[in-house]
Amino acid sequence: MELELTKKTHACVRLAKDGRTLVIDPGGFSEQDAAVGADAILITHEHPDHFAEDRLRAAMEANPATEIWTLASVAEQISAAFPGRVHTVGEGDTFTAAGFEVEVHGQLHAVIHPDIPRITNVGYFVDGSVFHPGDALTVPGRPVDTLLLPVHAPWNKVAEVIDYVREVKPRHAIDIHDSLLQEHARPIYDRMIGQLGGTDHGRLAPGQAAALG
Repeated sequence: MELELTKKTHACVRLAKDGRTLVIDPGGFSEQDAAVGADAILITHEHPDHFAEDRLRAAMEANPATEIWTLASVAEQISAAFPGRVHTVGEGDTFTAAGFEVEVHGQLHAVIHPDIPRITNVGYFVDGSVFHPGDALTVPGRPVDTLLLPVHAPWNKVAEVIDYVREVKPRHAIDIHDSLLQEHARPIYDRMIGQLGGTDHGRLAPGQAAALG
């Protein structure tokens, strides 16, 4: 079944198939209703631009069957609020969430600065097709159709982004983690990643959808 990806603001995306929806990283930069309507929610790490409890609460209250999968550092903050509906995962785990097959890759957030302790971070590989790495340049070690590319962050530079695309070798790369990137800078990033990354590269405006397949 073909996946449909809808980009939300910053690092949040919605994946839909067979009438079911999976949302990844509805954080504080994302829309208030970014996760509403989700059957399953995945969270990569605890930073507030990826994990916002009010976004989760809106989704969990809208659908009592919605469940969350995340790493321990997030699960311990929200499990009490959503008893029985939060699942803890880590690298190497596989699970089914609302009909989506998910693999967990990675352990640590990218280095922001040597003086800042690194926190845990996991990436999610969905249906053997789409990889969301969270805040890390994790290489899943298997073919990737669509790489959700963290294009701009305090912890990266464009040379690292380009080399990451080259190493993963996805069929497509779509920008995420982009809300701090000024609009007038986007053509510069588009040109460099497109020319040097070695793959089809593009971006979606918040709310814009694309069929993956």
